[in-house]
Amino acid sequence: MSRIRIIGGEWRSRLIDVSTVKGLRPTPDRVRETLFNWLGQDLDGRTCLDLFAGSGALGFEAASRGAAAVTMVEQDPVAFAALQKNTKTLLASRVELVRGDALKFAGSASRRFDVVFFDPPYRAGWIDRMAPFLPDLLTEHGVIYVEAEYKIENFDRLTRIKHGVAGQVYYHLFAAQA
Repeated sequence: MSRIRIIGGEWRSRLIDVSTVKGLRPTPDRVRETLFNWLGQDLDGRTCLDLFAGSGALGFEAASRGAAAVTMVEQDPVAFAALQKNTKTLLASRVELVRGDALKFAGSASRRFDVVFFDPPYRAGWIDRMAPFLPDLLTEHGVIYVEAEYKIENFDRLTRIKHGVAGQVYYHLFAAQA
């Protein structure tokens, strides 16, 4: 087990445990810092969804920065247990954990979110499989953060508004088309 640091907000500098699940890659500090500069440091009142939560770095960071509610979806039992432990340690009452398949969750979600974090395992085809569901997860002015092993130009019904690269991590911010 390793640990990563929350970089901003109420839990700034707190460490969270990261399980040693194959393929788990917590979003690097530098990329998280850029993402939350794009989103604005304060997420007060926003609802967030962290699909493929993994370490929970993005979801806990959002909760730390005042998000009204953060739903984290994770299927792996070891990663999910670490999320439960971190939620309890942080007393993260605004975090809801869902153990399940992200694709099934996205396909049956009854609510919409202001911010969706989508950082699936690399080289597993998740981006193409999830793409049809992503726009329907957003509120009218919602955004989706996508992390991938390659640059993504577009998604149907979404507009890429920002993007960057750090090493082998390509990260993007998409907004619902007006």
